[in-house]
Amino acid sequence: MTSPLPPFPLQQRLSRRTLLRFITHTAGIALLNPIGLAQSAPRAGNPPASSSDFISRRPPQAQRRFVSAAVEQHLIHIKAKIADPELAWLFENCYPNTLDTTVSTGTRNGKPDTFIITGDIQALWLRDSAAQLQAYVPLARHDPALRRLFHGLIQRHAACIRLDPYANAFLPDGVSSPLKWSVNDVTQMQPGIGERKWEIDSLCYPIRLAHAYWRASDDIAPFDEDWRQAMHIVLRTFSEQQRLQTPGPYTFQRPALRATETLMLEGYGAPTRPNGMLHSMFRPSDDACTYPLSVPENLFAVITLRQLAAMSEAIHHDAAFASQCRSLAHEIAQATQQLGLMHDADTPPFWAYEVDGYGNQLFMDDANAPSLLSLAYLGCCTSTDPVFLRTRDLAWSARNPYFCQGRAAVGVGSPHTGRNTIWPMSIIHYALSSHDDTQIQRCLHWLKTTHAGTGFMHEAFHQDDPSTFTRSWFAWANSLFGELIVDLAQRKPHLLGGNRSAALLNG
Repeated sequence: MTSPLPPFPLQQRLSRRTLLRFITHTAGIALLNPIGLAQSAPRAGNPPASSSDFISRRPPQAQRRFVSAAVEQHLIHIKAKIADPELAWLFENCYPNTLDTTVSTGTRNGKPDTFIITGDIQALWLRDSAAQLQAYVPLARHDPALRRLFHGLIQRHAACIRLDPYANAFLPDGVSSPLKWSVNDVTQMQPGIGERKWEIDSLCYPIRLAHAYWRASDDIAPFDEDWRQAMHIVLRTFSEQQRLQTPGPYTFQRPALRATETLMLEGYGAPTRPNGMLHSMFRPSDDACTYPLSVPENLFAVITLRQLAAMSEAIHHDAAFASQCRSLAHEIAQATQQLGLMHDADTPPFWAYEVDGYGNQLFMDDANAPSLLSLAYLGCCTSTDPVFLRTRDLAWSARNPYFCQGRAAVGVGSPHTGRNTIWPMSIIHYALSSHDDTQIQRCLHWLKTTHAGTGFMHEAFHQDDPSTFTRSWFAWANSLFGELIVDLAQRKPHLLGGNRSAALLNG
């Protein structure tokens, strides 16, 4: 059975890309998840008396795309700590979903190769693929097969960046036509590129994953000369997109009814005053920025440049390149600190979402990370940082035009899916940055009661009706949910175990 389509008014607000995902995702599910993602399930929010009533939604073992012994053992270990049977069932389905359904492995140019699709789209997003594997990083040291998987993806990321650092999505080998919605784009498309929307985070996420993998495993095999060359391209691209002297080489235009699908001013985007911040033409939602200087994207770039510097010194003994990375990070940090903070009357400062360098600032938040809510999760600050806490409170309030309080849940949505929609990803980031037991329990309750019986996280759902949702096969959100449960098992195990925990989760 396919996922239910949203009623017509919501469909009207969905982008062409999201609608195409709806149209095409069933074929992908049949290929990679033969049991389907929306078979009948226990009614959300109404757990039965026994966990035996929750049947696993994972593909049969022989049909799983990749199996990691370490992941399977960890799944069993964490699941045993979860008292609520429905929450345990969700974790069992979601945590391994990327490995179960989205991975292809092989050899490319004599080296390990890993290609990871988003789920319902047969293409690799640099951001999504890195985020999808992040949950398994702590286990890599204990599993040679998992290390090879990471090695392959790190190498694939480097190859994609060498092909085009401005592209966000890439195609499997042998596929030359871009994604359907990109066919008429006016930009410098090349074979192998699925979509060419410039987003800073497309280059940040591969560095974040590479750094985390290196720290967790001590494995330096993936970081060869090809990877090193790709990292030099990252630094060059970031420097170009400071646009200090020229607007740079990147332009993008798309024939589209929605303004968020194209860029103004001959494809260069809205005007800015150069100041040291990086320009990001599109958000992590793949929607065009209102102001091209994205604060969360720039803060993310600062931390990843510092991570790259540390790797370059330790692995390649390249002090000169490391110094260049740190110098650029310092420039971006200074400019973002100067231009990215907002004030309301006499209140302390908080972060804007986007600015233009002329004094114009936009406050909102979008559920896609990097977002304001996800700054602590991404390592841009601590979860107790006063500026972050003020920003977090405002993003989770009516001050944010995409904050929703519905009958089903509370959370942040995105212009990408229209008004009155909540992304589970926002609820997860809110919980990951919380130290308040009540807040976290509430988030777990919302996540448990809005999967519409599918047993998986979705891209977005209607604030009053979780059965109206987009993307039943969205592996990034599934991996992120798995990260949350693992985090809570370590940080606040009492919220997962015991009768009181189960009672609170059931509302």
